[in-house]
Amino acid sequence: MNELIVAAAIGVLTASGVWLVLRPRTFQVMIGLSLLSYAVNLFIVAMGRLRAGAAPIVEAGAKAAADYADPLPQALVLTAIVIGFATTALLLVVLLAARGLTGTDHVDGREPDE
Repeated sequence: MNELIVAAAIGVLTASGVWLVLRPRTFQVMIGLSLLSYAVNLFIVAMGRLRAGAAPIVEAGAKAAADYADPLPQALVLTAIVIGFATTALLLVVLLAARGLTGTDHVDGREPDE
C-alpha cells in the first residue's frame, strides 16, 4: 500500500511539474522545475526500498542486510536537495534580471498580443 501511495505522489508531482514547465510565465516554469526535482528525489528514495523504522547503518554482527535501509539513496537525495536549492536561487536571480530588462515575465520576453 505504501508503494502505491509513493508511486501516485511521484506521478502527480511529475504531471504537475510538466504542466507548469509548459506554461508561458517564468515563475510557473520555475515552480514546475522545482516539482520535477521533488519527483526525481522521491523516485530515488523509493528505489532504495521503502522501509519504515529500519536503521540506515549496518552494525557489526548484523544477521541480514535486508533488515537495514540503504543509506546511499538518502545521501544522494540530500546532495540533490542542496544542489536544487542553489540552482533554484540562481534561476530566480536570472528570471528577475530578465523581468527587469524586458518588463514582462513571459518566457519569450514579450507579451503575445504585442
